[in-house]
Amino acid sequence: MAFIEAVMQYEFLQKALLTSIMVGIICGVIGCFIILRGMALMGDAISHAVLPGVAISYMLGINFFFGAVLSGVATAIAIGFVSQNSRIKHDTSIGIMFTAAFAAGIIVITMLKSSTDLYHILFGNVLAVRTSDMWITLGIGIVVLSLVYLFYKELLVTSFDETMGAAYGLPVRLIHYFLMTLLTMVTVASLQTVGIVLVVAMLITPAAAAYLLTDRLSIMIFLAAGIGVISSVVGLYFSFTYNLASGATIVISATVIFIFIFLFSPKHGLIWKQLKMMKKRASLT
Repeated sequence: MAFIEAVMQYEFLQKALLTSIMVGIICGVIGCFIILRGMALMGDAISHAVLPGVAISYMLGINFFFGAVLSGVATAIAIGFVSQNSRIKHDTSIGIMFTAAFAAGIIVITMLKSSTDLYHILFGNVLAVRTSDMWITLGIGIVVLSLVYLFYKELLVTSFDETMGAAYGLPVRLIHYFLMTLLTMVTVASLQTVGIVLVVAMLITPAAAAYLLTDRLSIMIFLAAGIGVISSVVGLYFSFTYNLASGATIVISATVIFIFIFLFSPKHGLIWKQLKMMKKRASLT
């Protein structure tokens, strides 16, 4: 009750709650496509690769959104270029490029001599979210969700079978980079909430939990968004009540939900699988 009263009373908490909910939704939606494509490592790479763009934006005094998107997309293109034009495999290319981009970002921030900004960029601080950050998150959320809705069929086909997508005449590589751009935008939207280090958890964990509950992508998207929202709200509650890092509490909340679903999911839950196996063995004896 104290938390609800605080939300009604304090403007900063209202902004934090709205921002957290929006981040939970868009991370859950994009995360579905990321895990279906087996691109969890790519999500980690892009989330770290935006750091130099954010740092340079701070240095130039411009909105960090533009620098982060450019940095993230450039890294995604570089990863594809290296893996396609050498013997280096895709995962190795990811490891090389995203660590290089992340290191470059740390160097730029060190030159700026601003450890506070570095901490907030890396780990998030949703309780200190500004009005401008909230509106940026809302704008990114509307754009991302609108584009997913418009290109849902193309994303659906290429996520399950790229060969079939190419046979239908879909620009598979272009769709890949389109998804990378959406991923970069979602990462930027999540900076203030969970930070660069933990954003991959919000991309993967709610979507993975939803994946254990359904075999239909459309339902999976709604479930992942819902789990993302619940994780964000619960995490914000613990962050505010016990003065804990917001990004960490949100991610832990998502992980607890995943573990519960992992154990008790009706179709794929570990407990239900064990019970079914025990019933089968009992019927055979």
